[in-house]
Amino acid sequence: MSAAMNRLYVDLPEVASLLTLSTATIQKMVRQSEFPPPRKLSAQRVGWLVREVEAWAEERPVSDLPPPPNTGGRKGPKQSADCQGQNSGQ
Repeated sequence: MSAAMNRLYVDLPEVASLLTLSTATIQKMVRQSEFPPPRKLSAQRVGWLVREVEAWAEERPVSDLPPPPNTGGRKGPKQSADCQGQNSGQ
């Protein structure tokens, strides 16, 4: 959440990105009262108070499951910048 530390409010795509959840999941959790509701910022705009999102995130229970093996992984062959430079004859 460090990207949002200087801001008071964030919009739906940013909340989803910060929490690594989909926008549909956030909306569903709001409807089911499992996530803080957005606040009305103007007639046509809503946003989530950063401190409420942070509090919600900190209240999540610690998982006893290990992360799946593909967490953070990239699809396809992995090449470092050094390997790419060597392969091009540099």
